[in-house]
Parts: sequence; C-alpha cells; structure tokens
Amino acid sequence: MSANHTTKKPNKKTPGPGEDGRCANRKRILTLAVILIAAAGILFAHKGDEIQNLIQSKGIHAEAGVAKAGYKSGGLSPKNLSDKSIRKTVPNYSGQPYRELNGGKPEFRKSEISKKAYERLGDLDRLGRCTGTLACLGREIMPKDGQQRGSISEIHPTGWHSVQYRSVSGGSLYNRCHLIGWQLTGNDAVARNLITGTRYMNVEGMEPFESKVAEYLRSTGNHVMYRVTPVFKGDEAVARGVHMEALSVEDGGRGISFNVYCYNVQPKIKIDYATGESKSTISGDKSGYRTRKNGTTYSSKKLQKHTVKKGQGTKYIVNTNTGKFHYPSCYSVKQMSERNTVTTKESRKQLIAEGYSPCGNCHP
Repeated sequence: MSANHTTKKPNKKTPGPGEDGRCANRKRILTLAVILIAAAGILFAHKGDEIQNLIQSKGIHAEAGVAKAGYKSGGLSPKNLSDKSIRKTVPNYSGQPYRELNGGKPEFRKSEISKKAYERLGDLDRLGRCTGTLACLGREIMPKDGQQRGSISEIHPTGWHSVQYRSVSGGSLYNRCHLIGWQLTGNDAVARNLITGTRYMNVEGMEPFESKVAEYLRSTGNHVMYRVTPVFKGDEAVARGVHMEALSVEDGGRGISFNVYCYNVQPKIKIDYATGESKSTISGDKSGYRTRKNGTTYSSKKLQKHTVKKGQGTKYIVNTNTGKFHYPSCYSVKQMSERNTVTTKESRKQLIAEGYSPCGNCHP
C-alpha cells in the first residue's frame, strides 16, 4: 500500500441547526406534558376532597338500597331544602286546606327527573328539623302486598306534643306526618321524613294527593317525581305548612301534575308554632282522652259491640290507628295491621259522630 494512499472514512451526517432546534423543542414539550399531567392529578385529588367535604357539610344523604324494595340513591340538593319565598306568595289560611302554587305546575329540574326510582331525604338542620325530600316514585319501592306499617312512636319531631281536643276528629291535634307518605315508599320511623303536623293538614291537605299518586303508580307502573318541603318561619319548631310537588314522568304530567302548599293548621285551635303548644278557641274543648303508647287516641271498645265477620254483611272497615273507615274493597285495607282493624256494620253517620273520618281514597 502506498504511503500516499489515504483510507476514506464513511461520511457521518452532521445534524444541522434546524434539526437540533426541533429535537430540543420535542424535549421541552414532553417535559411540559409530564408537568401538566402531574399538576392535573394533584388538582383532581384536591378537588375530590373539596367535593367530599361539601357533601358532608350540606347534609346530603342517600337512603340505603334495599334489594327487594328497589334502588334508592343520590343526594338532595341544598336548593331544595327550603324556600322562604313560599310564605310570601301564599295567602293566609282562609278555610281551604291547601292552595295551588305556580298555577299548579311543578318545578322540577331536568337533572332531577328520572325513570329509575330513587329517594333522597335531607338531613335534619341545626335545630333538629326536617329539611326536605325528593323522590322518583315507582312500584318497585312501594310497600309490598301484606307489608305492615311499623311503629313510629319513638320519633318525636320538633314541636311535638301529645294533646287531644274534642273538636278534632279522632282526638289528637298532632300526627307524626310523613313528608313522603308511607304508602309511597314504606318508610316508617325515619326522623328525616317525619314532622309535627296537624290532623287537618295530614288528612285534608296531604293525604288526598298521596292517595292519588299511589293509585296512579299501582295502575300504570309509571314513575312520578315527588318533592315535599316543610316550610318553617325563622327558628320555629313547627312548620307553617308543606310544599308538595308531583309530576308523572312517562306521560309528561298528563297523569299526575300538582304544585300545592298545605296549611299546617287546625280549625278552632290556636297553635304557637315556636313551641308547638296549643289552645282551643272553644271553651271546654280540651279532651280527657288517654293516649296509648303508640300515640293514638282511638278506642275500638264501642265498635267491637257492632263487629261482624268479613263476608257477613260487612259495611265498613275501621283503622283504629289512623281513625279512618274504608270500604272492604279499598286498597288501604290490605295495608292495615290486624291489631288496628275493626270490621263494623255501624252507619257512616255513626262512625263520623264517634270521631272517625272517611278514607280519602275509596270515599265511603
């Protein structure tokens, strides 16, 4: 090999300045992306804690699901818990147990409407008062055939007094009123669903609407959006009334649609809503009825003298717990506890004279 001969080395491509810049940019972008992803993870975790704290602070509470009773889930928005403006728009009580609001049209948000049954109960407020309920009602969460009502006597809602007056049908001024009626979800002794309500509001105001909804659910299998909100004035212990709304879902409200305010009053009785104490406007009206352990004041002693076996000319079925009498064919009869059921041939007039009242569902 000649000394003058030089071995050629393979050409090594030298990157130009443009390629160096692009490589550096890619590295910077990759680094920035990693930083952003890490920051997003930290922020998400922080927000998750904030949301959880908010849920706890607002008392958002969901009823536990029961396998045979359907699925109940979700939380109750604080916006639904009270509506002080209602008291300003509703006229004073003037003899009617309820008044329509918003032309009778309910005001549910789209996010609340569902075809899947659920029930939400707001937590008690700082004074121990109920705050509100929201539900999508359906047959899947209604009481099953043969299911008996449990005792609610251990619940003492704010303002509760066990007091009786002769001018009150059945005797007792106050009932433990379910915001969402038992016949709709089967809730018994749930403090967040029970308020101190007059018998008048319970029977004349709320029950007709509850029975209408229950009958619709049973006959159609559809769902009904349902909201009941107690309306308090300031820190008073007894609600001035309840705001009830309902809307049938599948038929867009053609079957059920109402928006009403029921007055928590009792004719001829003056109520101190701050304490729950009361006074009759009629001299000598306060009765001497004794209250049984479960808080009821009805007696079946007189009725027992007139009772007959079912199928032998039965005329009425009396529920000594609620003070209602029914036709034997009424759906409510199936839900009665045997110990509270009396079958009688007494006339309608006799039963009313004894303090019982006709069922708002079968209208005997």
